[in-house]
Amino acid sequence: MILETRIYQRKRKIKPGKLLKESLKDVVSSRFLSKQLAVRDIKALYRQSFLGVFWAFITPIMTALVWILLRQSGTVTLSETGVPYPIFVFSGTLIWSILVETINAPMANTNAARGILTKINFPKEALVVSGIYKLLFNSTIKIGVLLLFLLVYGLTFTWHMLLFPLAVLGAVVFGTALGLLITPLGLLYKDIGKIVAFGMQFLMYATPVVYAIPKEGIMRTLMEVNPLTPLVTVPRDLLLGGMPQYMGYFGAVIVACMPLLFIGLVFYRISIPVIVERLSA
Repeated sequence: MILETRIYQRKRKIKPGKLLKESLKDVVSSRFLSKQLAVRDIKALYRQSFLGVFWAFITPIMTALVWILLRQSGTVTLSETGVPYPIFVFSGTLIWSILVETINAPMANTNAARGILTKINFPKEALVVSGIYKLLFNSTIKIGVLLLFLLVYGLTFTWHMLLFPLAVLGAVVFGTALGLLITPLGLLYKDIGKIVAFGMQFLMYATPVVYAIPKEGIMRTLMEVNPLTPLVTVPRDLLLGGMPQYMGYFGAVIVACMPLLFIGLVFYRISIPVIVERLSA
């Protein structure tokens, strides 16, 4: 009798389409778990905090106040913004803080869940969705404060303001795509998180966050080609009732980042189990 010899080996063929489909399926199926994780983290964040939700918008407020004082004292000279400068700078820093938080959210949530990742098997995409839930919670608080600020300055309501949440959502999509791509490296190397934090601080001054785009010069060219520029200016223009100048560029950036979002989901799905095995070894 001839015995059959059968060799088992790990399949190395990766099917991105199948992986993306499974990832999107897990995103939908893990909604309840994502919500529970978000509620737990939000309660833990503010439970023992004296100032509570004030911490959600303290950074953009303090940044705006610094620039307002610098401008009023004559320490720095800035070009005209077309609207009261406090409104311009506060709306810009607040939108920027949402964008930065969106980029950091996937890495921060996955890194915070290291303990359960090595012990419990669950859809890892739940951590990404949980981060989006927390981001939406914090962003709602920030936008509420911003609207109150606009009322104090007597800004009138226009139909353009109705599009503001959609524009902010576009920035969230961009930030999530970028965050998914850097998360696996950020879990392996702590330097990645520091590089991202430093890079975003530098990019803020290459983006019209606290001052308007110059009329000429190299900074104007730099800001106009910067893909972060429309993510800040378009929501701000809509909020302040004007017609966005870079609406076409904004649409191009969002369309371009959609494939990156899907690639990020696939990359996240492939890499996180490998990293978890390495962490638990």
